[in-house]
Amino acid sequence: MTCPMDNLLAGPPPTHLPDLPEATEALESGAKASDVAARFPAFPAAWASLAEEAFAQGHAVTSYAFARTGYHRGLDQLRRNGWKGHGPVPWEHEPNRGFLRCLYALSRAAQAIGEKDEAERCLQFLKDSTETGYDALTQG
Repeated sequence: MTCPMDNLLAGPPPTHLPDLPEATEALESGAKASDVAARFPAFPAAWASLAEEAFAQGHAVTSYAFARTGYHRGLDQLRRNGWKGHGPVPWEHEPNRGFLRCLYALSRAAQAIGEKDEAERCLQFLKDSTETGYDALTQG
């Protein structure tokens, strides 16, 4: 017989964001990330793509704004899917990657504009959420 006290140290279960196949397909088919974000504003992967594009073009403030939008849209979805402010958000679950990419993009853009505390907080949040994603994004 299992007692509720048996699993006190296990921590919260992993949170898995829902798949948005139409949005994923649009982005993967080559649609402009801005068009995908406009059509699917709750889709963090579109915001992550916009943040990454802006950063690559040297527009750190714009990257920060796009990443912040995707980050907040992702937090909303995490909460709706049982996340209580901490716990694993696995990189291995493909729909989580948009949020995790936004978190990394927000850290990188914050560092670029001198927001050191924000950059460190976001990077630690990423690492606490997923070691695999942290490694993939920071080393890739």
